[in-house]
Amino acid sequence: MKKTGPLSALATITLMGAVLLTTGVSDAAPAKWARHSDAAAQFERAGITSVSSGGCTDWDRSNCTSFTNINKATVSGAIAFKQASRCKVIITGGTETGHASGTYSHRNGYKVDMSRGKAVAACLDSYITGTFTYAGKRGDGARMYKSPAGNVYADERTHWDVTYLKAKV
Repeated sequence: MKKTGPLSALATITLMGAVLLTTGVSDAAPAKWARHSDAAAQFERAGITSVSSGGCTDWDRSNCTSFTNINKATVSGAIAFKQASRCKVIITGGTETGHASGTYSHRNGYKVDMSRGKAVAACLDSYITGTFTYAGKRGDGARMYKSPAGNVYADERTHWDVTYLKAKV
C-alpha cells in the first residue's frame, strides 16, 4: 500500500475544490414540486388561487393550469410577490403544454401567468410598474419589468408572464 504524504492530500483537496468551483451550483437542476397537488397546496396556503379555461390540472392539455414539475423557487417567488405586493394573485398558467419553449419556460417550471382580470389588474399593474425596473420590450412587444432578485414580469395584456429565477421578489 502506497503512503500518501501531506502534499498529495493537499493536491487532492485542491483538485476537488477546483472541480466544485468550475461546476458551480448553476449546473444543478432546480428543485421541483413533482406533483401538481403539492405545489397547489403551497399556493393555497398563501392565498393564491388558480383557474383554467378547461377546469383541469392536466399538464398535457393546453386549456388546463398545471403545477406538475414546477420549480420550488417559482412557487416561493410567487408567494413572496403576493406577500410583498398585498395583491390578490390568480394564476392562469403554469407548466401545462402550449406555452413557448426554451430553457426558462413554463414547461421547465420557471414561469407562471398571473391574471390581469378586473379584480386584480390595478393592484398588480401598480405594484409591478411602480416597484420594479422597466427592462424594455420582448420580441413580441410585451413590456418587461425586472425585480431586484432578477425575476422578469412581462405584460402580455391579459396576464403577467412571470419568470422566476430566484425564490424572492
